[in-house]
Amino acid sequence: MATLPEHQNQTINMHEAKSRLSQLGEAAWKGERVIISRAGKPYLELIPYKERKPRKPGNYKGKIRMSDDFDDTPDDVIDAFEGNA
Repeated sequence: MATLPEHQNQTINMHEAKSRLSQLGEAAWKGERVIISRAGKPYLELIPYKERKPRKPGNYKGKIRMSDDFDDTPDDVIDAFEGNA
């Protein structure tokens, strides 16, 4: 297989992907989009794993405000949600 330039798409069938997984992983890490197909249709996309930072609670404290009438939902709106409209 010829080496593809960075940021190019590559579609490969499942059988071939099994034998070239390391090479496909490297291509994905270099920015190439790697699509694995099954029965001629796109089935999986191989993307690099990136560590996520744990979420820290309270990031929006003081930035979100609820309206004073938030809990005062009109009856017609409640009926519409409950299917009674």
